Amino acid sequence: MSHFRLTRREFVKGCSAAAVVGAAGSSMLFSGQADAAANAYDTVVHLFLRGGIDGLNLVVPISGTDRTHYEEARPSLQIPATGTYGALPLTLSSGAQTGFGLHPSATGLRDLWNDSRLAIVHSCGMATTVTRSHFDAQLYIDLGTPGKYGSATGWMTRAWNSRPTGTPAASLPALGISGTQPAGLMGSLDGMTMSSPSDFSLNTTAWSWQRTRSDSPAGLRGINETLASLWQGQTGVESSGRRADGAMRLINQQGYASRPASWPSGSFADQLWTIAQTIRFDLGLRYATLDLGGWDTHDGQGTAGSGYHYYQNKIAELSSALTAFFTELNSTGQMARTTVIVQSEFGRRVRANANGGTDHGYGNPMLVLGGAVNGRRFFGQWLGLDPATLSPYFGDVPVTTDYRRVVSEVLVRRMGNANLSQVFPGYTGYSPLGIVQGTDITAQSQPLVASSIPSLQVPTSSDSASDAEATSERVVPDWQRRGPVDRTLTRRER
Repeated sequence: MSHFRLTRREFVKGCSAAAVVGAAGSSMLFSGQADAAANAYDTVVHLFLRGGIDGLNLVVPISGTDRTHYEEARPSLQIPATGTYGALPLTLSSGAQTGFGLHPSATGLRDLWNDSRLAIVHSCGMATTVTRSHFDAQLYIDLGTPGKYGSATGWMTRAWNSRPTGTPAASLPALGISGTQPAGLMGSLDGMTMSSPSDFSLNTTAWSWQRTRSDSPAGLRGINETLASLWQGQTGVESSGRRADGAMRLINQQGYASRPASWPSGSFADQLWTIAQTIRFDLGLRYATLDLGGWDTHDGQGTAGSGYHYYQNKIAELSSALTAFFTELNSTGQMARTTVIVQSEFGRRVRANANGGTDHGYGNPMLVLGGAVNGRRFFGQWLGLDPATLSPYFGDVPVTTDYRRVVSEVLVRRMGNANLSQVFPGYTGYSPLGIVQGTDITAQSQPLVASSIPSLQVPTSSDSASDAEATSERVVPDWQRRGPVDRTLTRRER
């Protein structure tokens, strides 16, 4: 008698997919493989640059007094303002100079800016909590509760769970591209996590035994068919196995293809390609999340054009893959309903350290790109790099725009979700900056009861939102309004 043995790897692959179909039920097994010109719903893609990207070498001051302060703080780490390896100047649609440029490796992002599909928000971050710990900052952002642990769900999970009444059902509403469940999707019963579509295939045994094929011997039942027949009962294990089998069938039905030759190479591009295909398959994808790590450059950061090229290569990887993603979806209409949010847990110090790198900082730019973005504009408030301005913030770029304000605008205007108090507990006083197009609806927000997080008092109007050529928001920054803030600094993690 022969015995079939399910390996631990295959069992984990099956169980990791089990929760995917909890709410969608049998609809997971019959999802269409759509190739429509555009989906009837929006998708938010959240890209987390883990490690703390150096925003001052991505979005570079290239003129005025800020350029002088920048050069003084980074004598050997600065991006040149001009020349072969100089920053790529960012101009407004009128042709007016902004005083900023992109890293010379970010040519794709520069092109998206020039096409009015990329907006940059100055000095973003956690306005109510300061920490120099990667782990704390990343978890706060993933959970959507700055300064507070303990949430059983991530912000993306709550965003989907608090969707407006009448939202059509979705076979795959949330997707994490990762080897483990992203914290932003923690507690999700409807989301799926996978490193790549190939993970959802039981294919580690002999090829001829994996499933029944046209040339299989008479009476052969493949491993996939055998396993599917095991989940017909009503026990918890059988129910979970049935959902896991449905999830694998859903992925296998979609016809995921290899990354096109026209795309850049690398695992990050592969992950974006998986998201692009999932959007095209019209499975109801509303939220997707992925990471690009490697930004913790305490030493040997490199600049551009000569010497060590680490940062040059990282930014090129980021820029080229995002550009390919945009181009791919824009060619078939899906980019009109896709918004990409790019953020990091915090920025780097303004002043370079003695090891040719930068240490953990505070404020940082956020990027928002997509078909519905009011691009080729800066939003938020830039206070400059004068040491006197930076002194109260330990020499860091301060946070003048709470990152939740940016994400909330995308939720309200693009996703029609005004339940901000559920998505971001404790965040109050939201008002749009004008980053994306869409309809404003009254946001439902309230303070978090018995919380140590101070309530934000965000203004109800923005000069920047109505000025198509504005380079910054002319309002009082959050840090001047918010009251007491816990400024305890944690030990720097390397």
